[in-house]
Amino acid sequence: MNVVVLGVGNVLMCDEGVGVHTVKALEERWELPEGVRCVDGGTSTQELLGDLEDLDHLIVIDAVNAGRAPGEVMRLEGEAVPAVFTTKLSPHQIGISDLLATLRFLGRAPRQILLFGVEPAVLTLDLELSPTVAARVPELCALVVDELTRLGLPPVAREAG
Repeated sequence: MNVVVLGVGNVLMCDEGVGVHTVKALEERWELPEGVRCVDGGTSTQELLGDLEDLDHLIVIDAVNAGRAPGEVMRLEGEAVPAVFTTKLSPHQIGISDLLATLRFLGRAPRQILLFGVEPAVLTLDLELSPTVAARVPELCALVVDELTRLGLPPVAREAG
C-alpha cells in the first residue's frame, strides 16, 4: 500500500499552517509503517506531483474556510475534496485543486482522497497556531492514526522524551 499524509498551508499565517504543524506532530509522536509517508507540502503545488501520483490513499490536512466555528474539524472524502478548494482560503489551495486535476488527467490520481479540514480562528502573520486550532492538532493526529489503522497500517506511538 502506498499512502501519503499531506500537510499543506502557510506556516507564516497562523492557523493557515495547521496542516504542516499536524504532519510534523504526527511524525514526532508516531512511528509510521512501511508504505506511509508524511509530506510537508507547505504552499507548494505542482512540485508535489511526483509525491502524489499513483497513491492508494492520500490524506490531506489543511485549514478550510467553510463558515463553521473556529477550530471545528471536518472530514471530506472523494469528489468532495477538490470541491472544497474552489472557495480559496489562501493562494496554495487553487494549486491543490489544479494538482489533483492534473493527476486525474494523467491517469495517476490517488485512488482514495480524504481531507481533514480545520476552520481557522486567526489568519494573521504569526508562526504559531492560535490556541483554538493548536488544541485540535492531537485530535487531527488521532484521526489520521485511526484512518491508517482502518487501512491495516497502524502507526506505533513513540516513547515520550
